[in-house]
Amino acid sequence: MQRHPFSTKLSLSKHRAKRYSEKPGPKGNAQIEIITNIMKITEHLEKTIGETVFSFEILPPLKGFNINSIYENIDPLMEFNPPFIDVTYHREEYVYSERENGLLEKKIVRKRPGTVGICAAIQSKYGVDAVPHILCGGFSKEDTENFLIDLDFLGIKNVVALRGDAVKSETYFKPEANGHQFASELVEQIRDMNEGKYLDEVIEKGHNTDFCIGVAGYPEKHMEAPSIDSDVRRLKQKVDAGAEYVVTQMFFNNQCYFEFVKKCRDQGINVPIIPGLKPLATKKQLNLLPHRFHVDLPESLIHEVEKCENNQEVRQVGVEWCIQQSKELIKGGAPVLHYYSMGKSTNIRQIAEAVF
Repeated sequence: MQRHPFSTKLSLSKHRAKRYSEKPGPKGNAQIEIITNIMKITEHLEKTIGETVFSFEILPPLKGFNINSIYENIDPLMEFNPPFIDVTYHREEYVYSERENGLLEKKIVRKRPGTVGICAAIQSKYGVDAVPHILCGGFSKEDTENFLIDLDFLGIKNVVALRGDAVKSETYFKPEANGHQFASELVEQIRDMNEGKYLDEVIEKGHNTDFCIGVAGYPEKHMEAPSIDSDVRRLKQKVDAGAEYVVTQMFFNNQCYFEFVKKCRDQGINVPIIPGLKPLATKKQLNLLPHRFHVDLPESLIHEVEKCENNQEVRQVGVEWCIQQSKELIKGGAPVLHYYSMGKSTNIRQIAEAVF
């Protein structure tokens, strides 16, 4: 292939080929034609009805690292053709440092910034849709509107709306002044912007954004919910407010997912429900994951992990368990298998190789 005389060296990875094509240019030189293919998650799912697709979620790197650490974890997974990649948002933390006079100074620190920039980079580099998470926690309504305007300008059309956790120094979630208490309220604000309604009343008819809104679901209920049924009713409020799909919290017993889906359907929640999966990787996670995410681990999985002599063996047990989970979920008709990579891709790749 002859290179265009004015081009620099251009490297297109094989997974981007779907959004690029070559066609003859002047004097036989090949030209690269960019195929714009920004799609909503719901559109991706409509295109793949009857099959299960692969997706995953990444963490922004710790402050001080560059984006290459993200690419190193994404690259090994792109051959499995994820139609979208989620990027989490991490809210601020409070750090207390002692001053010379002995008093403590409270500082606000963001350890993992960069969600919006990472999403823009992913869409540019890989040609797949990036899905940023947006929180109630740490955002006023004005902050939320500005965040969404930035996303709209960047051509990002999908978001996951979450309440978020309490800051580490507090027991219970507290919204910002003029912020949202519940994810359903955040969904309503995003829906309003899709209808051209902005916070500034002077703007009578603003630009209609076009966000596809995802929300979280909890097969074993949210830790603050008094019951699974009340939690499903909360989810119904989010869907009624405008949510178009659900991604679940991790679980290790597929029956929890299937029963959760049935409860949702019985309550009139008919949007796609995407299962979220996390392979166990260390012995410490036997206690850490239930504590942090309020999930139950099956006795058979616990027993296998306890027999392991090191974390390498635990990791393999986690991979094999997740492979079996994945295959059963595919048989059960799950539209997508969404993996929580936690910044590590090697075990996710092992699972994807066995399943997709």
